[in-house]
Amino acid sequence: MWDRPDLLNRSANVLFALAFLLVTYGLVWYVVHQPVFALKYVDLAGDAKHVTRAQVESIVRNELKGTFFTLNLPQLRKAFEKLPWVREANLRRRWPDRLEVRVVEHVPLARWGSTALVNTQGEIFQAAYDGKLPVFVGPVGSAKEITIQYEFFRRMLSTIDARPALVQVSPRRAWRVRLDAGPTLELGREDVEARLGRYLEVHQRSVGALQRRIDYVDLRYANGFAVRIPELKGQPLLLEESPAAARKRKAASTKQRREAHKGALNARSEAQEQRTFDVYSAARRLSGQWRTSEAMEQRSFL
Repeated sequence: MWDRPDLLNRSANVLFALAFLLVTYGLVWYVVHQPVFALKYVDLAGDAKHVTRAQVESIVRNELKGTFFTLNLPQLRKAFEKLPWVREANLRRRWPDRLEVRVVEHVPLARWGSTALVNTQGEIFQAAYDGKLPVFVGPVGSAKEITIQYEFFRRMLSTIDARPALVQVSPRRAWRVRLDAGPTLELGREDVEARLGRYLEVHQRSVGALQRRIDYVDLRYANGFAVRIPELKGQPLLLEESPAAARKRKAASTKQRREAHKGALNARSEAQEQRTFDVYSAARRLSGQWRTSEAMEQRSFL
C-alpha cells in the first residue's frame, strides 16, 4: 500500500472531504443553535373564538423548543391540535424570528348525548359549550351519518316551521326525531325520507289542525300514521276543517246519501216485483188445485 502513491492520494482526499464535512456540520449546528435565531414572536391567525391567549402561551412555554431553524413543527402542531376547540393547526416560520399559527376551530352542530359535541363535519370532540344545541344519540361511529340525516330533517321540517331537537338512531338503524316544540316522530328503519315527506304533505290539514298537544307520531304505517295525545284520554278528536275541506266532505256525504237512497229504491222495487211474482204464482197454484178438485168431484158423480 505504501508503495502505491495513487492509492495514498485517494485515501487522503477522502479523509480531507470527511473532515471538511464534519467541520462544516459542526459550524452549521453551532450557528443555527445560537440565541440570535431564537423565535421571539408567535402570531395567532384565523378566526379563533375559543382559543385563549393563556392556552397559546402555555403551549409556547412548554412545547416551543429550538430556534428558527431547529423548531420541530410537526410536534408543535400536534400540541396545538390537542386544544379542545382546535380542529386543525397550520404553522409557518417567518424570517427572522416569527412563528405564525393559523387554527381552524370546530363549529359545534349538536351534542353527542351528554358527554361531547359534534361539529359540522360529523366529528366528535370534547369541549365546554353553554349554547343551545340539538342532541344526537346513536351507536359508536354513527356521528357522521346522523349529521347527514340531521341536515335532511332540518331542511324538510323547516316547511312547517319546526326544527329537530333530538335525532336518534338505534343499533338496528331505526330513526327517531323529536321536534323542538312538538312531538316525537317515529320513522323506523325503511323509507325514512318518504315517510317524513307524506307526513309533511298532510300536516296542515291533519295534525296541524288539531287543537290538542301531541307528544308522539308513529309514521311506520304504509298509508297513514298514528298520533298520541295525552290530554284526550278517550275523548273524540276535534278537527278544525278548512272551508275547501268542508265543502269536499259535504259533497262526498251528499253523494253517498244519494247512492244509498238510489240503492234503497232499487231494493224496494225488486222486493215489490218479487212479491207480485209470488202472488201470481200462488194464484196459479190455487187455480190448478180448484180445477183438479172439480174434475175429481165430476168423476165421482159419474
